[in-house]
Amino acid sequence: MLADGSNLGGGLPDGAPADLIKDTTTATFREDVIAASMRTPVLVDFWAPWCGPCKQLTPVIEKVVRAAKGKVKLVKMNIDEHPSIAGQLGIQSIPAVIAFVQGQPVDGFMGAQPESQIKAFIDKLSGAAGPSPVEQALEEAATRAGKGDAQGAAELYAAVLQREPDNMVALGGMAKLHVDLGDVDGAEQMLAMAPPEKAQDPALVPARKAIELARQAAALGDVAELEARVSANPDDHQARFDLALALNARNERVRAAEALVEIVRRDRSWNEDGARKQLVEFFEAWGPKDEATMVGRRKLSSVLFR
Repeated sequence: MLADGSNLGGGLPDGAPADLIKDTTTATFREDVIAASMRTPVLVDFWAPWCGPCKQLTPVIEKVVRAAKGKVKLVKMNIDEHPSIAGQLGIQSIPAVIAFVQGQPVDGFMGAQPESQIKAFIDKLSGAAGPSPVEQALEEAATRAGKGDAQGAAELYAAVLQREPDNMVALGGMAKLHVDLGDVDGAEQMLAMAPPEKAQDPALVPARKAIELARQAAALGDVAELEARVSANPDDHQARFDLALALNARNERVRAAEALVEIVRRDRSWNEDGARKQLVEFFEAWGPKDEATMVGRRKLSSVLFR
């Protein structure tokens, strides 16, 4: 059944299990997703009835999942009726699809996607096919950027943009490189190059969030001083929170995520759940495929769903 209540015609392909697609609730999420993904990868589609792109995505992703004949399962969660899981996982824009394997979130994408890209996503998740040359270049660029090789990453992003001038992933990646190098103004100029019809593309969200966080971190103190405060008093959550912001500004993303998850572990209610909310901002800035996002989501899940 689709999000609007209608059925997708044609039934299941031969050999496809009957329980490939289902709706879940807050109460059944652990069984439908966490437990089920221990056996088969599970895609969780976060959607809402008022979301136009969600209605575009639903029939396409259902078709591809059925065609995969059991390689993955699809679980749909209406965030209007069940908002808590999406909030805990840092989902702020929908549609958002998060892939769970062995009880942990491992990959994802935002926004409505064409059938070919969803198929490639599922093939990659199930190990059936590798990424395209452009996808390989983008992944390698992100890896190099994460390791501090800004020049290598920039060369790859530039090569993609030369081949696909409207590739917003590459444009957003270039903008984030400027942020990582301390050139926030340059990052904003890079984002301004996006054509008006793509100015709100989900691929540009990480760069925009990174700019916001960079300006926020500019007012913080020295990292060594913040680390000393946390060492002296592990329950100084404000110092640990500021340390996370400062670490993120230095591109030490995994450590930044770990600091915020530690606050959640020690006191979920601190500053009105401020640590988890800030971690959500980090996820938005880093993007769903960033290693730190995946690590952060796994660590957060281990605290929230233990």
